[in-house]
Amino acid sequence: MTMAAPDPFEAAENARPFLHGQEATAMTEALQAGQYGHNLLVEQFEQSVAAYLGVSDMVAVSSGTAALHVALLAAGVGPGDEVIVPSQTYCATIHAIVASGAHPRFIEINPKTLCIEAHEVLAALTPTTRAVLPVLYGGRAVDLSSIRNELTERRIVVIEDAAHAFGSRCAGILVGAQPGVLTCFSFGPIKNLTCGQGGGVVPRTAAEADALRSLRALGITQSQHQRAATTSYTVEGFGLRATMSALNAAVGVVQLQQFEAVAAKRKDLWRAYASRLRTCAGASLVDVDVDRTVPFNCVVHVDDRDRVFTELRELGIGVGVHYPPNHTQPAFERWYRPLPITEQSGQQLMSLPFHPAMTEEDARYVCLALARALRKGSPCAS
Repeated sequence: MTMAAPDPFEAAENARPFLHGQEATAMTEALQAGQYGHNLLVEQFEQSVAAYLGVSDMVAVSSGTAALHVALLAAGVGPGDEVIVPSQTYCATIHAIVASGAHPRFIEINPKTLCIEAHEVLAALTPTTRAVLPVLYGGRAVDLSSIRNELTERRIVVIEDAAHAFGSRCAGILVGAQPGVLTCFSFGPIKNLTCGQGGGVVPRTAAEADALRSLRALGITQSQHQRAATTSYTVEGFGLRATMSALNAAVGVVQLQQFEAVAAKRKDLWRAYASRLRTCAGASLVDVDVDRTVPFNCVVHVDDRDRVFTELRELGIGVGVHYPPNHTQPAFERWYRPLPITEQSGQQLMSLPFHPAMTEEDARYVCLALARALRKGSPCAS
């Protein structure tokens, strides 16, 4: 019997932006008003995100990678320093560390969550450790509260890579609102909250916010409004060109207004997958703790991953791999250390199509196709 794909077949793509329609209007209005660069619309977006999180400030930047980079620099991380980080992340995380002048110290993950745990962090600390950079994989929060005092005593800062985790919670508190943590978001095209492109950092103090704003603007201390009213400006130190544009901010303002509806769609889709994958022999679902998480993706461990991946792609199902381990990449091989759990996961992980436009019927079709591909590879298959 032929298994017919749903029509329209939303699972043909692994992920895609989810827009509401008003974003185009908001961008057009910004263009007609001559608002292209960094201006009051960006400040409106910053204030809206800060209000949603319940924090005093959020500093918008050009990308999630830029958010990590300026956060590391603002925290004083630099040459000779070591940053503890999982290898199981997008390579941008590691590039940000290297760009700051520091070097990564890769640690293991929990294979059930793909996130680091406190005991692994403690075991990896060295005299040169300056920061811990947990990656909130799939949107799941990483709770390091049990070692917070020890990290503080050793003057080690926690900088969260929360690119996947906007809207998720840790111990009832929104990611980004935990005291004493620098949190970095991505607002890229397929993230839970998108600006088309962009990122943001939640600072710990007002002084840190000032430092982040200077770093994103070539080290200039005056705001764009202040510079417009004077004949000069002051460059206090090193900085990047990492400001967010008004056009991206216009998209973000609309997205934030609709965020709760999108979060609910993501949770419902993940639960639809989970209910079917529990009975799918040969596939083990990575747990995101969906009651506290706005899921970014849906990931399974499967044996013979490459064969299953190819078969599903041939059916037009947009499976992906997020991500190949970084400690085995040529660019980062100088920091290689054996990580058997991460390496095994790297051979098994497969991301199923996941975006808010998908329906429960799309998820059902993907799971049926996955089950069929797994059965074909079983020694007991006829």
